[in-house]
Amino acid sequence: MSSDEHTETGTGWPQPAGPGRPAGPAGEPDPRPEAPDPDELSPLAPERSEPSVVEPGGDEGATVDLGRAAGSGGSSAGSPRRRVSSAGVMIAALLALLGFTLVVQLKSTSTDPTVAATRQEDLVRILYDLNSREVRLRQDIAALEESQRQLRSGEQGRQAALEEARRRADELGILAGTLPATGPGLAVRFEAGEKPISASRVLDAVQELRGAGAEAMQISGGDRASVRIIASTFFLQGENGSLVVDGRRLTGPFTITVIGDPATMRTALNIPGGVVASVTGDGGKLIVEDREAAEVSALHAPIKLEHARPVS
Repeated sequence: MSSDEHTETGTGWPQPAGPGRPAGPAGEPDPRPEAPDPDELSPLAPERSEPSVVEPGGDEGATVDLGRAAGSGGSSAGSPRRRVSSAGVMIAALLALLGFTLVVQLKSTSTDPTVAATRQEDLVRILYDLNSREVRLRQDIAALEESQRQLRSGEQGRQAALEEARRRADELGILAGTLPATGPGLAVRFEAGEKPISASRVLDAVQELRGAGAEAMQISGGDRASVRIIASTFFLQGENGSLVVDGRRLTGPFTITVIGDPATMRTALNIPGGVVASVTGDGGKLIVEDREAAEVSALHAPIKLEHARPVS
């Protein structure tokens, strides 16, 4: 190899001389095999290198020269340095559509006066009201279905309703004193001592018996006259130890016949400081006897109402 064709480098490597390889120090060529052209590194170079982008999905060394790709429109579409990815275009379109949808939704929500003015407490109250209304409607539906079932039962339903009405009328008749009654109960006899039996002692006994569950009562005098005791019955002190009950005069001794639970009514009369103790303190005597079938036969005339009316 002659000296005219090659120039020896300082490292002993042969380096061809030419315009593309600048000389090293002291006129020697650059020992770097991959050294760039000095004109490319000079800030006064007439042309700048165009930026390049690494192609997604391609090789690590494959790049797309944007400046050259724009200038060479007649190149092949299959070239990896100029081809635009279809997946990137699709992703960009989807992101733009999503952004547009979010903007429209936020704008419509912010401009809705009803949603903006409604508080959380109001929403909870509205939900509670709806649930309560649903419960009431379900109860109404169940009641209507039961009524429909009873109406469809025909003669059996009408017979049951008639029997229920009769039973209710009998109960009201006994409470009002217009019907006689019989059942287990007590016979309470007042015997006067040094003092006559006062009307207040008889009234105390009636109230104690009512509180103990008495269902029907009548009071009888020594002359066998009887008066039915109802809610409106009054007691007045008469002459010579007599009593005036609902305007009728009765003489002693007095006997109250009552229908109810015997044990409960006896306990009520014998409480400390009660009727038995009061009558005994006045010098009299109160005799209480159980009756398996006490009979209350005295009747009270029906009361004609002048002011009270049933609620429709």
